Amino acid sequence: MIKIPDSERLSYRQMTLDDGDLLFELDQDPAVMRYINGGKPSTREDIDNIALPRLSKYLNPEKGWGLWQVTEKTEQRFLGWILVRPYQFFSEQPQWHNLELGWRFKQISWGKGYAIEAAAAVVQALREQSEVSHFCAIAEQDNLGSVAIMKKLGMEYVRNYVHHDPLGDWDVVYYEMAAR
Repeated sequence: MIKIPDSERLSYRQMTLDDGDLLFELDQDPAVMRYINGGKPSTREDIDNIALPRLSKYLNPEKGWGLWQVTEKTEQRFLGWILVRPYQFFSEQPQWHNLELGWRFKQISWGKGYAIEAAAAVVQALREQSEVSHFCAIAEQDNLGSVAIMKKLGMEYVRNYVHHDPLGDWDVVYYEMAAR
């Protein structure tokens, strides 16, 4: 099982299917949901019937796939999560060696460097896996906060495209970096 060591200000644990309350809590802020669905808070039914079943499909503690809970160490406050799964996981041709990273954080943590600190800690731990060749991330082009995190991680812009997912299609930018 992959373990993500604590970073300077943050601790990490892999989320489980019992963490619906935390996912629901995070998704209640329209600003957090702006680039996910236009700002609509998730319902508890969305979490139970969509988010958790999707997580169950790619959750793999041995490989570090899933959602990594990010907690501020001094106050033990839940801030958000880092997603790890093979790129194009929900397509006909998942890229098993190219891990997609994603992040969602409470607004109270924005602008403090928590997302980049957490994403960098996850990348560092996952680099130890020999089968990982690349890391990537996607976001709407206007999501400047996420694009900035991609660049700070060392990812480079590759292309714009329409990302197809069972939940819908999105115009996104795709950034990528080699794992080594």
